[in-house]
Amino acid sequence: AALAGLDWAVVFGRRAPVEIEIGIGKGRFLLAAAALRPEVDHLGVEWANRYLRIAEHRAERRGLENVRFVRVDAKELLLRAVPDASVDAYYVFYPDPWPKKRHHKRRLLCPAVADALARTLLPGGRLHVATDHDDYWTVIEPLLDGHTAFARLPAFGGETFPLPVDDP
Repeated sequence: AALAGLDWAVVFGRRAPVEIEIGIGKGRFLLAAAALRPEVDHLGVEWANRYLRIAEHRAERRGLENVRFVRVDAKELLLRAVPDASVDAYYVFYPDPWPKKRHHKRRLLCPAVADALARTLLPGGRLHVATDHDDYWTVIEPLLDGHTAFARLPAFGGETFPLPVDDP
């Protein structure tokens, strides 16, 4: 059902800006962002069920009503379910670098995903990416810099970034 096409008003029960974090881990960034900005709806995407349960429990304990979670392959979600021009911001922090060459095909950030991110972002939307893996950055940087839909900001974050730039 998650991959049949999303309607954000149905998912969140209201109409509000939507931001998606891909690979939330235990939800530290997502939950802090949701708490700071209750007027924004936040979708957390995570494949590891153990981490997803922790994040869900934390959101429930904090009473965050503007957060939803989905356990799904992020590539499939982006390619098949997120509506065109419907997302205000994406956050992709420290995606699994899949460092072995034979596993590079599993990396999230690739041309098809870059196209899907561009297609699903609203005009003026933002994509925040961070990695600490130099080899993966040598792939991510030209991929996004070379994509016509993206323009690099002079500094990480920007005025609409929900946390201090040294936080993620």
